[in-house]
Amino acid sequence: LTGAQDGSVRMFEWTRPQQLVCFRQAGNARVTRMYFNAQGNKCGVADGEGFLSIWQVNQTTSNPKPYLSWQCHSKTTSDFAFITSSSLVATSGQSNDNRNVCLWDTLVSSGNSLIHAFTCHDHGATVLQYAPKHQLLISGGRKGYICIFDIRQRQILFTFQAHESAVKALALDTSEDYFVTGSAE
Repeated sequence: LTGAQDGSVRMFEWTRPQQLVCFRQAGNARVTRMYFNAQGNKCGVADGEGFLSIWQVNQTTSNPKPYLSWQCHSKTTSDFAFITSSSLVATSGQSNDNRNVCLWDTLVSSGNSLIHAFTCHDHGATVLQYAPKHQLLISGGRKGYICIFDIRQRQILFTFQAHESAVKALALDTSEDYFVTGSAE
């Protein structure tokens, strides 16, 4: 799966030089992040205008429409994570009201899909990591702060400053004992 600054999203297969599917044409908002879900049957694309769109991967048309597309953040959606069986999605980004990390239910109508919004990260959340064993979300922000959320209780557990500049990357070890952060500096 490839995403570009021009907003296009294309899917390729290892053994074929031509694209299999074009999910989005050029001329859309820049792609900020994209992932396959754990089962590999869905892909999601976040963009610079605050939207998250999700497609079924096994499409037979060359330009399929997303089965779900909604504006998660008022300015930008910078990252997201499929939670559990991918019916629950967490997003990070920047919103005018500082609700910069959100939980969404993809099985209900778009008007009721926001489960919880966390007010955190002045100037926006840049990255997000899900820790399934502990049911935690870890987010990094533009000012170098890290927030850790308990998604079962829907509360922020910890906030601390890890860097002097924007957090650009988060990684979690497979046993979920440690996580590492990378910053713009």
